[in-house]
Amino acid sequence: MSTSKTGKHGSAKCNFSATDIFNGKRYEDLHPSTETVPIPNVKRIEYSLVDISEDGFCSLMDAEGNMREDVKLPEWPDNYARELKTMFTDGKNLIVIVLSAMGHDQIMAHKEDEGK
Repeated sequence: MSTSKTGKHGSAKCNFSATDIFNGKRYEDLHPSTETVPIPNVKRIEYSLVDISEDGFCSLMDAEGNMREDVKLPEWPDNYARELKTMFTDGKNLIVIVLSAMGHDQIMAHKEDEGK
């Protein structure tokens, strides 16, 4: 974030630069310094990867045993979905980290479950 000084044409401006956590694209936005700007709340949840369907949807189980099947294999970064699928079909027990923000959920990382 950077700010500009008040000029003869109005209030100071705030320039926001950010990188999208889901696809790596860079964005910029300009707002008056007196304006309230909403920020996204990002949640990070770990799930056990139970299954991967033919259409790329993952069956995930949280620590309480609740299942969800609405998260698809990630399209970004390139080849990450293929890597996850290969490890899963090789019989590895995987824990996936899902980031949730602004109504979007995506698998962002994984680790092997050493406890099983």
